[in-house]
Amino acid sequence: MVPAQLLLSQAVHGRGGYDSDFSDDESGEKSDQRNKRTSNEDALLVKPFQKVKQVKVADRQIAAEQWDREEARNRRFHLIAMDAYARHKKFVNDYILYYGGKKEDFQRSGASDKTDLDVVRENYRFLWKEEDAVDMNWEKRLAKKYYDKLFKEYCIADLSRYKENKFGFRWRHEKEVVSGKGQFSCGNKHCDEKEALKSWEVNFGYMEYGEKRNALVKLRLCPQCSCKLNFHHRRREVKPNKKRQRTERNSEDPKSKKSRLSHSEKHRSKRNKQKDQVSSDDSDDFGNDPDDNEERDVPSDADFWKGPLQETDEKSREEEFDEYFQDLFL
Repeated sequence: MVPAQLLLSQAVHGRGGYDSDFSDDESGEKSDQRNKRTSNEDALLVKPFQKVKQVKVADRQIAAEQWDREEARNRRFHLIAMDAYARHKKFVNDYILYYGGKKEDFQRSGASDKTDLDVVRENYRFLWKEEDAVDMNWEKRLAKKYYDKLFKEYCIADLSRYKENKFGFRWRHEKEVVSGKGQFSCGNKHCDEKEALKSWEVNFGYMEYGEKRNALVKLRLCPQCSCKLNFHHRRREVKPNKKRQRTERNSEDPKSKKSRLSHSEKHRSKRNKQKDQVSSDDSDDFGNDPDDNEERDVPSDADFWKGPLQETDEKSREEEFDEYFQDLFL
């Protein structure tokens, strides 16, 4: 007989006759059911816009395209962060690195560079005519705009070559007008004398763009610079002429003369009437009071309201301004 303890041990360790032949099949079926459940659950959790995960390894060409795209994105980010000069420098270095060459080949020549001052000097004109203002490009418009800002009452002269009878003239700019250069001081470029200035009119002949032109200009020079200007032949000196003002007044319209005369005659007639009234009042009251002789010498308050007793030539406001400015603008 087999002991009971041995049977129990065989049953526990699977050595007995209690094992089933269908145990492996049942465990396989259960694992398959579980896999189906997980796949169904994953399908439910997938979003409509979500990309399908690629389980297989990507092709080498696709991987290279993705790599190039990522590198281009990083390079673009770094280029945007650079300034213009650093970006240009990087491109030049890359070109030399890949294609060869020297940095001297990329240096820009400044032979054709021009500033605004160079453009004005090339297209400057001493006097602009209506013919010159037709079909102007931007360079001529810039020179014309500079010309419009100049002050053309007096000129600044360069008398360094006066012995050769060659003179240079130009118009004044704003700073010279404010400082009085050329009007209240000598108009010579290298002189600042302010005493005994004289005004001269010069017929300035010059060549401009292959064409000979003339311009009548005015100068204010000191005695020494005046001698330089008149070294070869004497120019016309401009002097303040008071007779000219008188002739201008005499050359006025006869209507204005009559109006002025009638106004002065009316004024004089009023004064004569006032004098006659004062004399008649004094003659009526004369001899009544013994102290009238002393009071008659002192004018009363009422006499001041009767009008001026002496004839005075009153000047108009325009005449006063003309006398003030007659020596300034010659």
